[in-house]
Amino acid sequence: MTIGFPSRVTVSAGVLCLAGLMALTPTAATADPGGAEPTPPGGPRAAAPHPSLLYRPGTQVRLGAGASRVPKVSALSWVVADARTGEVLAAHNAHRKLPPASTLKTLFALTVLPGLPSGIRHTVRARELKGIGAGSSLVGVAEGHTYRIADLWRGVFLNSGNDAVHVLAELNGGWRLTAERMQAKARALGAHDTRVVSPDGYDAPGQVSSAYDLAVFGRAGLRNPDFARYCATVEAKFPGGGSGSYPILNTNRLLSGAKGVKPYRGLIGIKNGYTSEAGSTLVAAARRDGRTLVVTVMNPQEGDGSAVYEEARSLLDWGFGSAGKVEAVGSLGAPPAPARPAVTTPPAVAAAVQGSVWTEAGLIAGAVGTGAAVVVLVLRLPVRRPGRS
Repeated sequence: MTIGFPSRVTVSAGVLCLAGLMALTPTAATADPGGAEPTPPGGPRAAAPHPSLLYRPGTQVRLGAGASRVPKVSALSWVVADARTGEVLAAHNAHRKLPPASTLKTLFALTVLPGLPSGIRHTVRARELKGIGAGSSLVGVAEGHTYRIADLWRGVFLNSGNDAVHVLAELNGGWRLTAERMQAKARALGAHDTRVVSPDGYDAPGQVSSAYDLAVFGRAGLRNPDFARYCATVEAKFPGGGSGSYPILNTNRLLSGAKGVKPYRGLIGIKNGYTSEAGSTLVAAARRDGRTLVVTVMNPQEGDGSAVYEEARSLLDWGFGSAGKVEAVGSLGAPPAPARPAVTTPPAVAAAVQGSVWTEAGLIAGAVGTGAAVVVLVLRLPVRRPGRS
C-alpha cells in the first residue's frame, strides 16, 4: 500500500530537520568577498591625529604641555603602552627583531592555556621531558609524578620552568604543533615580528620577537583570567616527591622584590626572561588610579641583572606621570577579545574529560535525532484529504 503526503507536509518536515541540524552545527567561517585592505604589519592602527611612528628607528614620543622627558634607558628596544586603549605612549626601536628568551612564554600561555583544564591531573612520562635545552630554568617536574595542570602553569609563570613547558606542549599535541599554533596565534593578534622555533623561549636559530609584539602578548594575556592570576602570583607550593611540596618564588623581581629589587607598587605581572643571546627581557604591567600600563624592555646594555627591572620601573613611572600629557605614537591594535575555551580539546587530555563535553559526532547525532523526531511527529499528524467535487 502506498501512502501519499501533501507536499506542504514533506517540505515542512525537511525544513525542520535541517533547522535542527543547523542549530547544533558550528557556523563555518566565511571568507571576506569584499577585497578589504589587508591588516598592515604590526596590527591594525587605532584612529589617531598623527601617523604611527613605531616603524621608525630610535626613540619615538610626542610630548605635550607639562610632560616630562622620557627617561634614559639602555635597552635595545622598549615600549610603554596603555593596556586598555592600546595606545603606545613612547617606544624605542619598537619593531626591532630580537631573541625574546622566556618572555615568549606569554605567547605559549595565550595559545595553550584555553585548551587544558586546570584541574586535570597528569602523570609525566619520560618522553615528555626529552629535548630540554642545556642550562634551562627548571621547576623540578619529575617523571612518574602526577601533577595538576594548574601546578604546571605555576611552574611556567613563577619559575619559568622549561620542563613544565615541555609537558604542557606534549599535552597540547607536541612540540612542533605547539610552535605552529603559537605562530598562528601571533599572526591573529597582529604580531608580525615574532618567529617561533622553541615554544619555551630557549635560544634557537631564527627565533625572534619584538618589544611591540611582546607588549601585544602581555596586553592580551591580562584579558585571560587564568593568565592574569598566574602571572600575578608571587609564591606558591610545587609538588615534590611523595606527598610533599616545596615553595617556589616568582623570578620577576619587580613582583617578588628578590635580590635587592624593590617591588613596584601596583605591579600585576607579567613575565621575565634571560638567555645568553637575548640578555635580560621583561614584559611588565602595573595598575594605578584605574589605569593599567604595559611595558616591554629588551636587552639592557648597561648595569647588572637588575637593570631590566630598574629600566622598566623608570618607564612605568614616566608612563603614569604622563597621563594626558602625551599623544600616542602608535597603537597595539584593537582590543583582543576575552579568552574563550578552545574549540578542540587536545588529544592527550581528551580521555580525561571524556563524557564531560559533547563531541562533534555527538552533536551531529543529536541533530539527526532531533530531526528524525520532528519527522515522526509530523507524520503522525492527521492529514486532511481534499473533498470530492
